[in-house]
Amino acid sequence: MSDTGGTSTNERIEVQRVVAAPARAVYDLLTDPQGHVDIDASGMLMDASGERPRAVGDSFVVHMDRDALGDIPDLHEYDVTVVIESLVPDREVSWSIIGRVRPPIGHVYGYRLEPAEPDADGRERTLVTSFYDWSAARPEWKAIFPLIPEQSLKATLGILARTVVRRGRAG
Repeated sequence: MSDTGGTSTNERIEVQRVVAAPARAVYDLLTDPQGHVDIDASGMLMDASGERPRAVGDSFVVHMDRDALGDIPDLHEYDVTVVIESLVPDREVSWSIIGRVRPPIGHVYGYRLEPAEPDADGRERTLVTSFYDWSAARPEWKAIFPLIPEQSLKATLGILARTVVRRGRAG
């Protein structure tokens, strides 16, 4: 596993990491509602409920605790609905968030998966790109972004790499 860095623009962050697992295993983790909680580096995701998404528009609920960021003292625990924006098996998953703010803010999180060179023993590896895009966010909300810094996305990729390998050994 290796970190291949990241890129940022004024309205999008992307980070990448090669993960020692096939794309199918990474995709399975990323489409598992509990998987989102398992790999979260922000500390905000506490639990999830709902079914694994099967199509664009499917959703599940994530139970959050904003105290982990310490940026909004009165927010504490709340729920958000994750709405799937793209879902391409073994290639991509992205989602928007519906929370308390109406209409929704308009930011999108997601992952792209690409084959990477096999390891020295011929085992499959996957280049995982995590992205966080607020280019379509409503103008009145853009000033608060990024809520999650690039370093948190990199840390989440590290946790993803560890988690998908452990799940593979347990499965």
